[in-house]
Amino acid sequence: MTAAVALLEVGAGEGAAVRAARVAAIASQHADAVDAEGRFPREAVDAMRAEKLLSIQIPADLGGEGASMTEIAELCSILGQACAASAMVFAMHQIKLSSLVEHGAESDWHRDFMRRIAREQLLLASATTEGGIGGNLRNSICAIKVEGDTCYLEKDATVISYGAHADAILITSRSHAEAASSDQVLTCFLKDQYDIKRTVEWNTLGMRGTCSDGFLFKGEAPARQILPKPFAEIAAQSMLASSHLLWSGVWYGIAADAVSRAQAFVRAAARKSPGAPPPGALRLAEASSMLQMVKSNVVAGLKAYEEAKLDADRLSSMAFAVAMNNVKIASSEMILPIINHAMLICGIMGYKNGTPYSLGRHLRDAHSAQLMISNDRILGNTSTMLLVHKQDTSLLG
Repeated sequence: MTAAVALLEVGAGEGAAVRAARVAAIASQHADAVDAEGRFPREAVDAMRAEKLLSIQIPADLGGEGASMTEIAELCSILGQACAASAMVFAMHQIKLSSLVEHGAESDWHRDFMRRIAREQLLLASATTEGGIGGNLRNSICAIKVEGDTCYLEKDATVISYGAHADAILITSRSHAEAASSDQVLTCFLKDQYDIKRTVEWNTLGMRGTCSDGFLFKGEAPARQILPKPFAEIAAQSMLASSHLLWSGVWYGIAADAVSRAQAFVRAAARKSPGAPPPGALRLAEASSMLQMVKSNVVAGLKAYEEAKLDADRLSSMAFAVAMNNVKIASSEMILPIINHAMLICGIMGYKNGTPYSLGRHLRDAHSAQLMISNDRILGNTSTMLLVHKQDTSLLG
């Protein structure tokens, strides 16, 4: 990792960014192998556990550090500069953790579970997609069945990222057999409370280390593990915003490392030909400008989220949803031109694997950004909201 790391003091002791930089150093050593072999980045995740990064979002009184979304996004960026798959695993874990932190605090079971996450550094996975529904996480076919104090669930989950490596899965379903497809709940199942059978193998262009296989899920657990808030509220007030913001932090990290490699290439060329403008210098300036645009977009989104958290109505408003959707669209679409610029700067040395300037993995990983949740689906949702909501044109937010 070549980009400078800003120190973030999170709780007592060393700052989280310093600890994340140590994790990133380990992740970087194994990033090419994780990509080539399509394997889980176990070394990086073990390092996250050792540095106690998996619990940083949990409130201090439950054993965590109470890190803000802005601080977590910075860690996603630091990890993204080293290994995109490792960073995405971290981001997706934190997205699910936000559901617990923001919507499980009034439940004794979920509070105790957060204490256990902090104590044991448990890794959380998500199961929101489903055969027949696809990526539309606000609809479910399967329904949870509650009998007495026990709940049962079967789901054809077409994607559960790192599902075979998680310690718990937070999974969506209809609230009961007669419920509408959008009347959903989110339930936490621990590893010893479910069985998963792989149905789809993850063999993709990029983000290969997320191991996002499809599974047939069958679980049985105490009914108190169902989160007390409707999933509609969880999605609107925490999950969608945290997804767009933390994913954008990862994508910014990928693009930042690509620009750093391009900058190193231009500097090396300048040393070989003193006094002559190095090839690629103008493109580097353009790439730097575009990277700053992505950074500004993510920073503005994080600021809007931190301010909206103080008002539940604002979190659930169309204006906020449009703003978060726009953050995701802009970030995911801008990083590919940035990495393409870096590739043109580095030339064949960026195109080849195994050089200090290699960018093939960055480019392949970045292509996932427009597909996680599909930009076409997000644009469709935004266009519907803009039919009844006036666009905010103020520079003051």
